[in-house]
Parts: sequence; C-alpha cells; structure tokens
Amino acid sequence: MTGFLNHLNLIIFLAAISLSPDIIGSESSPADRKLLWGDTHLHTSYSFDAFLNNNLTADPDTAYRFAKGEPVIHPYHRARVQLSLPLDFLVVSDHAEYIGGIRDIYFNGLETIDEGILDWITNWETTRQIRDAVDNGTGTELFASVLPAPGNPQTAAESFSESARSRLPVDPRALRTAWIEIIETADAHYAPGTFTTLIGWEWSSIPGGANLHRVVVTDANAEQAATFMPFASSDSPYPDDLWRWLEETSALTNANFIAIPHNSNISKGMMFSEETLRGDPISSEYANARRTWEPIVEITQIKGDSETHPLLSPNDEFADFETYPFYIQTSPEEYTPRSGDYVRSALKTGLAIEQKTGVNPYAFGVIGSTDSHTGLASAEETNFMGKMATDSIPETKANPLLSGANRGWTMSASGLAAVWAEENTRQSIIEALKRKETYATTGSRIKLRVFAGWHFNAADLSSGDLANTGYSKGVPMGGNLTNADEGQTPKFLISAMKDPLGANLDRIQMVKGWMNETGETFETIYDIAWSKDRELVNGKVSAVTNTVDLKTGRYTNSAGSKELTVLWADPDFEPSYSAFYYIRVLEIPTARHALLDAIALGQEKPTVGPMTIQERAYS
Repeated sequence: MTGFLNHLNLIIFLAAISLSPDIIGSESSPADRKLLWGDTHLHTSYSFDAFLNNNLTADPDTAYRFAKGEPVIHPYHRARVQLSLPLDFLVVSDHAEYIGGIRDIYFNGLETIDEGILDWITNWETTRQIRDAVDNGTGTELFASVLPAPGNPQTAAESFSESARSRLPVDPRALRTAWIEIIETADAHYAPGTFTTLIGWEWSSIPGGANLHRVVVTDANAEQAATFMPFASSDSPYPDDLWRWLEETSALTNANFIAIPHNSNISKGMMFSEETLRGDPISSEYANARRTWEPIVEITQIKGDSETHPLLSPNDEFADFETYPFYIQTSPEEYTPRSGDYVRSALKTGLAIEQKTGVNPYAFGVIGSTDSHTGLASAEETNFMGKMATDSIPETKANPLLSGANRGWTMSASGLAAVWAEENTRQSIIEALKRKETYATTGSRIKLRVFAGWHFNAADLSSGDLANTGYSKGVPMGGNLTNADEGQTPKFLISAMKDPLGANLDRIQMVKGWMNETGETFETIYDIAWSKDRELVNGKVSAVTNTVDLKTGRYTNSAGSKELTVLWADPDFEPSYSAFYYIRVLEIPTARHALLDAIALGQEKPTVGPMTIQERAYS
C-alpha cells in the first residue's frame, strides 16, 4: 500500500495479487485461467516425525501416485486407499531437519559409518534408540523428546539451531542422498498440463515452542535443486535469514521461490508480530522482504484453522472453528490465543505497520493444505487418513493414549489449495501463488471467483462472462484496489459454486478490516448472499437447516443452494481509511470425521470435538 490517508489501497485478500504483466508466463487471456486443486504441504517417510510415527513406507513416489488418483497401500493399517478425485498438483514438503536421516538410520544403520571410534559409538547409540523406538511402538515418545522446551521464543532462538543439530546426529551423506531421491522422484512424476510436482521442503523453526514453520516451494527442476541443500532451522531459526538464503539461491539457480507460513495459530504471537524474532521493530526493509518471499499463508490445515479465534473476534458467530490449542514442545502449556497467531488479526496489524513504515508486511493471500504426515493428501471428512500414520483408524483416533491428546479427533480434516493459473505447470502455479490469485478451502472443492472494482453494475453479474468482466473492469482475488474517484464505493463481483460431489452452500460473507485516522483497527462481517427461504434480520441471516442424521452421519442437500452469486458494495465505505476485504463461503452442516468414527465404533458421539462442521472457503 502507499500513502496512508492519501492513497486508498484495499487489500482483497481473497488470494491473489493485482495484474502485473511481468509475472504472467503465458500470452493467454487472464479470463482463460484454470482452477487447479492441490496440496502444498505434505510429508512422507522422509520426514523424521512421520517415520517415528509409523510411516515407514509411504515415500514421495507413494505420495505422488496417491495424489494422481491411484490406489496405494496405507503405511500403517496396510489397506488399499484412494482419493475420491485426483489433485492437479502436489508439493512433497519433508522437513529439512534430518531429511531422510531417520529413515536411513533405521534401514541402513551403521553400514555407512567409517569415522573414528567415538563417532561410531555415538551413531551406534542413535541407531539403537531409533530402531528400538520404531520396533517397540514408542516412536512418538522419542519424537517428543527432541522437541524444544517451552520458553520465550526470542531468547530461545539464540541457541535453537545448535540444539537442533545436536539432538539426533545424522550422517550428512544420508541427507544428501535423500534430497537427490526426493527431487528426482518429483521430476519423474511431473507431467506438464496434467499433473504438477513442485519441489519443496519445510523449514521448521520452533524456538521455545513457538511455531514459525514455513513450507518453501520452488519451480526449480531436479538439476537446479541438486545445486543446493534445503535451508533448515538448524542453519538458522530466523525468518529473515531464510529470506536472505532464498534471494541468494534464486539468483544462483535462476529459479523462483516462495515461503508459506503455516500454523500461525500456535506461534505464541510471533508469526504476525509487530516485532521480529530478534526483538526489533519491523522496518520497511524487513516488511518488503516478507512481502516478497511470503505472498501467501496457509490459513487452514490438519492442526487447526488460523483465520481467527472467538476471543479475538467475539462478534463472529463462526469464529470458533477447528481450534487447536496445543503447542509443539516437550511439556504442555495452557494455550493463549494472541493477535499475532491469526490471519484476521495479522491483516489489521499490517495496516498499523504500514502507517509507521510505509510498507505492509501482511498484505498476503491464502491457501489451505493438509500437513499430512502419512504421505497421503486427504482432506475429506469421509475419507480422512489422519495426521500421522498411527492415528488413521477409528480405534487409534478415539484413544488418546495411542494417538496422543493433540491428535486423533482433535485434528481437522483440512485443507486444499485452489489456484487460478494459465496452465498446470510449475511456472504457472508459482506465478499464481506470487500474485496471490489463490484461495483456501477446508477440504471441499468449492469453485470461487471474486473481483473488486469501482465500476461494476448489476448487468455484469448476469452477463454470463464473469471472468472477462472482472479482469477488464477490476482486480481479482489478492489484488490491490486503488485510486478511487470522489464518491465511488468499492464493488465486489462474487460467484461461488458448490463442490459437485459435496454439500450445498449456506452463505457468502464479506469480512472487512480497517484503520481509522487515530490508528485504531476494526473488523466487521457482512452476510452478503445466502440460500433461499431466509431473511436478513438486524444485519444477520438465520442459521441454515442442519440435515445431518447423527445416527448415520448422512446429510441431504434439501437445504442450501448449489450456487450463490452477488454484486456487493460496501455500505460503510470511508475513502480516507486503509482497509482489507476477504470472502468466507460456508457450506451447510455435514458430519465431522470424528462423528463418522464414533458411529463406526458404536458410540453415540465422539468424546472430543463437534459432531458436525460447516466446511468453508477463504479468498
């Protein structure tokens, strides 16, 4: 944004950025962009925590075959599993820390060790520990033992990298071998135009138990990716060091990179803070770097939803959705939601930082993805494979002693990344992510298109050519809307269509945030389109009918609508205030995966979590 009070800049955080010819890789019309579905956050047996939690066999090859719609063998219960519909793209994002190392130790042990006797003894002990833990079913405990202790993230960051390197000594040659196997498998499954494999990994900084994880994604091929090793939190726990590495490596390889923050909901306020992890106020240089390398964030996944929290948005009746109150650390700590943990709060914080520095570091778009550690990208309530391989069947998900209190039914069957791209290729998908023409769903394939402009009219909504109209007269999701003439009000052209295999739609909501002349930030929610037979009362629409049969888990589409379209103008527009807008689309209620498990187990209801859920899209 530019010039608070002087230059209006509405962030349509629906999931994209304004049109920019220098980042469009195709000469086709923007209106011809295709909707692609994918998962940018998936772990296989090459991730140390996945392996220690009984994913010994679902490797990157398995992950790609499953994503393409092929039947594969589940790594834990060994049944044949398959997606209802294939994905268009997938990022295998194994942890850079110990990448492939635990798997190598378990299967190869001491075979590659040729150092001195002290190194041999150290590695022998590590090998024995890992093999015993996996064979005896205590891998979860071993994983927990290498987590960081709870503490202040800023002070804990100073020693984080050293401790991360020393927790599990792994042969660097094994890590290199694993990386080459991962990137070569990605190239082997890449079929431009049909199925895209994007090379990536996860940078897993978590000082003091504050989740600052990012998934790094590149359009590089295996030859380019072989020139480097993934940057890990053991190299540095500081995000700005990651961005600096991305800048240097991009220049050396001529490849594009982005980093995608995730699980901000458990970041102890640090993911979207007004300070850096080093404790410094965010400067314009820092804000610019973050905008460059982190154009989108993951708003929903298996470890909960990061849109907002009921304590932060008390007037939002849909805020209490898939909350996840568990930090990743050696010992429990009471969960405290902070403004730096959630996307909506971050968008408001970004406006405040922009007023001080001239740059908004949090002008981002959103996606969803799974963070599955089973190697299987499953986000459907009726076909959910679990977070870890162990908690993939009703018996283990229902038993906290087997799945862990922070697993099983507490997990969310979520999410998916939706991308509007010229073609199904690495370059086109990365370009779409950079310009933020993306959106998130919690698992349903809701088709969503959104445009904002100053000159839309009622005829545009019924023209039958929403895309051409939207691009020619406005900006798409993720764009910046600027330069209003006096008396103009922003208008939004929105179309949402139900998942062809899923539930009807309940409503479309507009979430708005803004900052006034004194620097105060505010938020409000408008119901702007809804299914039939309901009226707007005091600005709110009544609840849609819940058709879920709690004895079978089935629902009917007798409620809701197949499609909702609307032209909406902000009735409270104030041109001197900086503002953001984003869309939330809700489905009618359906059964949550925990209810389906409980029914299968002969129980009346699950012991944890709600029985029904309203799946949603964010754009």
